[in-house]
Amino acid sequence: MTKTKQQVSVLFMLFSILFCVCLIAANILETKQISVLGISLTGGLIVFPVSYIINDCVCEVWGFRKARLLIWTGFAMNFFFVAMGALCDWIPGAPYWTNEAGFHAIFGLAPRVAAASFVAFVAGSFANAYVMSRMKIRNQGRHFSWRAILSTIAGETCDSVIFFPLALGGVVPPEELPKLMLWQVVLKTVYEVIALPVTLRVVKAMKAHEGEDAYDEGINYSIWKIFSLG
Repeated sequence: MTKTKQQVSVLFMLFSILFCVCLIAANILETKQISVLGISLTGGLIVFPVSYIINDCVCEVWGFRKARLLIWTGFAMNFFFVAMGALCDWIPGAPYWTNEAGFHAIFGLAPRVAAASFVAFVAGSFANAYVMSRMKIRNQGRHFSWRAILSTIAGETCDSVIFFPLALGGVVPPEELPKLMLWQVVLKTVYEVIALPVTLRVVKAMKAHEGEDAYDEGINYSIWKIFSLG
């Protein structure tokens, strides 16, 4: 009986590592509130949009199947990090340890916030990959810039609409939630637009290096077929 091995390129592996690092870094940076042009935001805004750019690049070059694998890999690594941080936070500190409050502020993520973050990440990432994939087929591979922007809007909208009500509903005044969600979508989309010149060059170089330019004709878009070729 002959088994066909599924292989990934070194470049895909490196992008996967960067994707996971961005997600984990965003979790840590989210604990700091920052002000940009008078707008209150979380520090995660600095790095989290990079994960959407990587998602776009992977979906454009290798297709939805690889993006699906990337998303679930990122989910698993992020879950592991959050779980280990929560476990370490739960274990009593040594008698001479004096930084308990600081450590808890970073790693003591409330279960409600953690759950909201995970659900929002999965929904937003898959929405981003799906829109990117379907638009590429419809546009016959043209207009990458528009596909990248519109897929980001779709993904970030799903992420924000899910995360903020689940994580902050009842904590933040109801009239403030729509503002928070809108600013997140707008600023992360602006981030994508600013990075587009670099993204375009990266995608072009990736296609040339890999000799791939996937079109997801007739594939199964189920998010659960993680290791499937179909």
